[in-house]
Amino acid sequence: MTVAPITESALSNQELIARFECDTDPDSPFHHADHVRVAFAYLSEYSVLVALEKFSTALKRFAAARGKPELYHETITWAYFFLIHERMARDPGMDWSDFAAHNPDLLIWKSSILGRYYEEATLKSDLARNVFILPDKGLPRQPCG
Repeated sequence: MTVAPITESALSNQELIARFECDTDPDSPFHHADHVRVAFAYLSEYSVLVALEKFSTALKRFAAARGKPELYHETITWAYFFLIHERMARDPGMDWSDFAAHNPDLLIWKSSILGRYYEEATLKSDLARNVFILPDKGLPRQPCG
């Protein structure tokens, strides 16, 4: 029996969160746009800091369950999370379909929006993988060691 993908469009935000947290289908693909959809669901249901904690914890668990805990990247996760939150605040009340249609730049992984805010070397650093780093594009650089 095949289980529907975690981000099946017919799911409510609550159902999507529950499915993600329970990880009901470990073989289901989970691409960048799926990450954005799940983050949107958390932000629709919780205050921003509670949503961030719940999403980050579930995402780490999701990666670890697939034997790939190194895939979790804190700066990328948090930066996208706060960009999604900002966009939701600028245009409140949108459902996922409207949000996705109005914010296609958030759904692109290759040549992502983070290139506007971060130096490539910063995002590739171990520090950025483990700790949220503020955007540094165009700013004097500190070594990321």
